[in-house]
Amino acid sequence: MSETKITMPAYVPPPPRRLLEPHRIFLLAVFAGIVFCAIWFLRWDWLPKYQWKLLHGIWETLFLLFSTAAVGFLLAIGLGLVQVTGPRPLAWLARGFCTLIRGTPLLLQLWLLYYGLGSVFAQYPEIRQSMFWPYLRQAWPYGFTALMLSFAAYEGEVMRGAFAGVPRGELEAARAFGMGRFTMFHRIWLPRAIYRALPTLSGETVLQLKSTPLVATITVVDVYAIISRVRQDTYLTYEPLLLLALIYMCLTGILVLLFRFLENRIPSRGA
Repeated sequence: MSETKITMPAYVPPPPRRLLEPHRIFLLAVFAGIVFCAIWFLRWDWLPKYQWKLLHGIWETLFLLFSTAAVGFLLAIGLGLVQVTGPRPLAWLARGFCTLIRGTPLLLQLWLLYYGLGSVFAQYPEIRQSMFWPYLRQAWPYGFTALMLSFAAYEGEVMRGAFAGVPRGELEAARAFGMGRFTMFHRIWLPRAIYRALPTLSGETVLQLKSTPLVATITVVDVYAIISRVRQDTYLTYEPLLLLALIYMCLTGILVLLFRFLENRIPSRGA
């Protein structure tokens, strides 16, 4: 009997979506209507007085976002890698760290660091007289640490799955070419893992942006703290909060576009 060969058709990627689709046009029209009503019917005479403070608050928010995400992602690479490669005691420690951070509220972690660890530092004269005390007495190191550890724990689990999902054949091919462990890691394993984690990294970065207002509870002056001050000074409710929502929407949109640009710049064949 003759064997019949079945030829699978070549994969044809779907055409790119158009920017101005009907549902997007409708949403843009609704958004434009809301913005017009807000500008026309609400009170905005307070805005020139606080514009520079708002810009400073936005800068503080962006600094917290990118600094904590960058340092947290570097820590997440180590957390994900050690869970895949071992040794087993370090893998247990990394898994326990991720479970502890992900299982408790970020606000609780922030308060434990600021009100707990900060008060412990103040009890030791050696720390108060050291060169680090001018920084440890401020709130931003504790806010930075809490946000950084939270991002590292969530992204560490993502990187664990990304490292484990890289095909073993690619790593074996790298060894066959004579690559050392470090060369194989930074040229093959790490880039492939980052590409696999990139969509999730985008979502985690947006969530990190939405977590930054929590630092206002420990007196860090970000854009949310400025808006709260505006509400206290002007006795207005809707206008400052609507402006705050618009600021976060714009920042989120910029982040999403940035990550989509990065995803489109990386070849996806075989990923």
